[in-house]
Amino acid sequence: MSNNNLIFKTAVTDDKIYIREQQGRFQKIRRLLSSLLMIIFVLTPFINYDGEQAILIDIGQQKIHIFAFTLFPQDLVIFCLFGIFSAFLLFYVTKIYGRVWCGFTCPQTIWMLMFNWVERRIEGSHNHSKALDKQPISLNKVTKKVLKHVIWGSISLFTALVFISYFIPVDELYYSFFTLKSSVIVFSWVLFFALCTYINAGWIREKMCLHMCPYARFQSAMFDQSTKLVSYDAVRGENRGKRKITAPKNANMGDCVDCNLCVQVCPVGIDIREGMQYECINCGLCVDACDMTMTKFNYPKGLIAFSATKSTKSPWKKHLSYGSCVTLSLVAMVVWGINWQSFEVNIIRDRQALYSVNQDGKIQNTYLFKIRNKSNQAKVYQINLVDFNNGHIVEDSKESHHKIAVQPQELKISAISVVVDDHQMKRRRDITFDVVEAASNSSITKNSSFYSGSGGW
Repeated sequence: MSNNNLIFKTAVTDDKIYIREQQGRFQKIRRLLSSLLMIIFVLTPFINYDGEQAILIDIGQQKIHIFAFTLFPQDLVIFCLFGIFSAFLLFYVTKIYGRVWCGFTCPQTIWMLMFNWVERRIEGSHNHSKALDKQPISLNKVTKKVLKHVIWGSISLFTALVFISYFIPVDELYYSFFTLKSSVIVFSWVLFFALCTYINAGWIREKMCLHMCPYARFQSAMFDQSTKLVSYDAVRGENRGKRKITAPKNANMGDCVDCNLCVQVCPVGIDIREGMQYECINCGLCVDACDMTMTKFNYPKGLIAFSATKSTKSPWKKHLSYGSCVTLSLVAMVVWGINWQSFEVNIIRDRQALYSVNQDGKIQNTYLFKIRNKSNQAKVYQINLVDFNNGHIVEDSKESHHKIAVQPQELKISAISVVVDDHQMKRRRDITFDVVEAASNSSITKNSSFYSGSGGW
């Protein structure tokens, strides 16, 4: 087919990319961040608070434990706000530094380079791996391949177990899994996520970044001329050409020695010298490789570097759009946290009758109170009437200051009755209840309706 008829063409072929290992400043930064994030990911489920797992997502009970806080479905607005905050923060960072999330902190990149590190330790350099794949079947080849995939599988299984431990307590998960006492559902989910990790990091690898990740498609819409991206200085580098370290540079040649290391170390297999490409994940490996070569030839570093097309005259303006959204979403999260209550109250009127007349001849309405204690301590809640003339709460035909004891994370349902003496009052009146938590004196106010009548119904 003629290239004139092509609508779209990817930058790389579908052949396997053999990633060359590279040392340097950005590689050190990435490995430090990767190690830190991995430690947080692995150790977080093992943190205990008050004798229980500090962070646990209990799907069966529909609640999330985060240290002293227990969040129920009614509290999930905080996760919406956190998602909005995270999205705008990602867009904000992308506008300033491009796809540094992809290159330095994305789980796909971290696990992909971890699997590549294992492959390099077992099969040797990228050239050794390429030669090994071309060799006929032999004991040496089978041994290396089996060992590599066993380690890949072990890492994938451990990753899946750690992920599932955010949903099942670790003191139950690991023992029951390795003693084959886990349920079929638990086994299925662990094996599913292990298989996903193994396929994504070991086989799909860069194709996830190139063809499947939606962020790679729309992130270019966030760039402008002030965004710092990994770029090649063509003015300085061209004309490129191979040369010896000891030989002087010809006048018509640039600093690029055409060593091709920038391509060999690229996890997605692109040539940064061809200009900005959406496949680039801004990992900086090509920067490290080029700086190493420039040092050997005694040329200035920075032929490939994080740089912007041009600097803006008013740098603060680039912080207005996404920066404002990040700030507003953060403020919304703080406001929600300040106003968050450790208990919830819902009121349902008795649906069997609008009102009744008790044995003392007084008008009575009945209400169901649903109080959920979201804390980790037992609480006592007192229900009070607010500015309701001639009305009071009764219990066993006696006036009462109704109190409800609720155990930690329990939903308690209690029926209370309100009576009034005045038969001539309006047929419907608004009524307000104030539910007070005794220990902290925090309160929640709820409104409902009180019905009465004098035979005219």
